[in-house]
Amino acid sequence: MKTNVKDFRVSAGKKVKLDKWPTQVKPVYKSKKKYKELLEKQVEELSEQQQLHYASNRYAVLLIFQAMDAAGKDGAIRHVMSGVNPQGCQVFSFKHPTADELEHDFLWRTTQALPERGQIGIFNRSYYEEVLIVRVHPEILQAESIPDGLPNEKTIWQERYRSIVDMEEHLHRNGTRIIKFFLHLSEEEQRKRFLERIDAPDKNWKFSLADIEERKFWKQYMQAYEECLSATSTNNAPWYVVPADDKENARLIISQIVLDTFKSLKLAYPKASSEHQRELRLIRKQLVK
Repeated sequence: MKTNVKDFRVSAGKKVKLDKWPTQVKPVYKSKKKYKELLEKQVEELSEQQQLHYASNRYAVLLIFQAMDAAGKDGAIRHVMSGVNPQGCQVFSFKHPTADELEHDFLWRTTQALPERGQIGIFNRSYYEEVLIVRVHPEILQAESIPDGLPNEKTIWQERYRSIVDMEEHLHRNGTRIIKFFLHLSEEEQRKRFLERIDAPDKNWKFSLADIEERKFWKQYMQAYEECLSATSTNNAPWYVVPADDKENARLIISQIVLDTFKSLKLAYPKASSEHQRELRLIRKQLVK
C-alpha cells in the first residue's frame, strides 16, 4: 500500500475548512481482490502489533471514530479490527446519556471507559458529541443541569475544547496514545447510502425518521466539525480527516494510520529476568523427563 497518511492529518493549530478536504481520493487498491489482500495483510500486521502491545503492557491506545450517519464507522471498526484478540480490545458506543450520566460533568461517562495499559479502546462516537450534536441541538445542554451562569453562550464551546485538550494531554503524559478519525462523507453519498438502507431489508434496522431529520442540519454539523477539528487536533492527539465516500479505501487508510502509530511505539516482548530464566530451565528439564 502506497499512501501518505500525513495527507489526512490535521496539523495542530490549522483552521479546517471541510469543503477543502476531499471525501474521495484515488484508491490505493486496483481491484476488489487487491483490496482484500491489502486489508488482510494489514489486519495480520495489526494482530502482531496488538499481541506485542498486550504483552508489553506499557501503553494504552484509544481510537476515536466520529462521523455523520452512514459514513461507515461500524464497518471500519469491524473490518480493521477483525484480527485483533478480543481479550485486548474494548469497543464502546456512546448513545444518548442516561439520567445518571447527566448528573456528572460531560467527560465523566467516557472517562470510565478509557482503556487500561495493554488494551486498545475504541470509541464509536465519544465525548466529542458534547461539542457536536450538543452544539447543533443546544436544548440538549439544558438537560445537563449545569448551574445557572456557568454555561456562557459565548465561551462554552471554547471552554469544552480546552477541557478536552487538557484531558487528552494528561492521558498522553500517562501513556495513552490517542488517534482520532473523522470519516468525511459527502452529502450526496449519504443520500445514496440512506436509500440503500431503505431498499435492503437487512439494512432497514439501521435507518429511522430521526436520521433524515438530522440530515437537515448538515451545514450546522459541518460548521461544528470544522471548529472542533481546528481546536482539538494536537501533536499528541491528532485528528485524521479520512475520505469516506469509498468505504474500502477508508478502511485501508485507517488501518495504515493505526499500524504506523503502533510501530512508532517500538514495542517489544518483556525480557525474562535471570531468576525466571532459571525457573524455565528447571521446568524444561522436568518436562523432558
